Amino acid sequence: MSADVSPVTYDIVHATRYSYSESVSVSHHLARLSPRSLPHQSCLQHTLDVEPAAAVLSTHADYFGNDATFFAMQGAHRGLTVTSRSCVSVRPRVPPQASATLPWEQAGDHGSLPLDAIEALFDSASLRAAPEFVAYARPSFPAGRPLLEAVADLTARIFEDFTFDPDATTVATSLTDVFRLRRGVCQDFTRFEIACLRELGIPALYVSGYLETAPPPGMPRRVGADASHAWLSFHCPSVGWIDVDPTNNLFPSTGHVTLARGLDYSDVSPIRGVILGGGQHTLQVSVDVVRASA
Repeated sequence: MSADVSPVTYDIVHATRYSYSESVSVSHHLARLSPRSLPHQSCLQHTLDVEPAAAVLSTHADYFGNDATFFAMQGAHRGLTVTSRSCVSVRPRVPPQASATLPWEQAGDHGSLPLDAIEALFDSASLRAAPEFVAYARPSFPAGRPLLEAVADLTARIFEDFTFDPDATTVATSLTDVFRLRRGVCQDFTRFEIACLRELGIPALYVSGYLETAPPPGMPRRVGADASHAWLSFHCPSVGWIDVDPTNNLFPSTGHVTLARGLDYSDVSPIRGVILGGGQHTLQVSVDVVRASA
């Protein structure tokens, strides 16, 4: 019997609400909340609602090919709500046979790499390699091992050795502390694996997106559902970019929806900005991913 190659369609609502203790007079923000169009993924519909209404709103493709929407409020306000609604079709992905991929040592051959892969070889803001990271990764990368097999082994080890704990880290926690604690969330596990791969000469990108809220029948619920999720994509010569999810120890297929890709979290953060005033603030984020059809 042939494998099911039918696409899966999702309706996604991502709502972000800021409440301020004092009035904000001016605020400028950049949102990356529109799912990317990729060979395996099509964004069928997307709207972005901002309340209070933005005085300025424009969308452009950023350096990494993500849709980025700039918006600004120029009147006093005590709250901000940004609601993204998307309909996305995701087609199944099957990674190549591990034995068919080149030895991992050839992954960083600069002479055959595209520009985006060369850039993904180097440290970035929160992704700086350390000797102890390389020492941890080395057992997965013996000489001549096929690249996909080596990455799968490293991913499985991170999944087994690190504990998912949303209270253990914050966005400011260093990778050194993540490694020492062996605890964290999807962002931490993703950054750690990227740092390991880059130090070994394997290009890797940070990916933001969503997981399916309800698992397929008979499958366990995936860690990170009902929230933004993070995983990574590594470059495989003659194949291209291959996604891998260390938080769930799998190669994504139809259950992952990609929002944005970049060198680091700062390149893909769903919303960032600056405000004038506001005092203290509280933040509420809700994500709902519903399978519309299969």
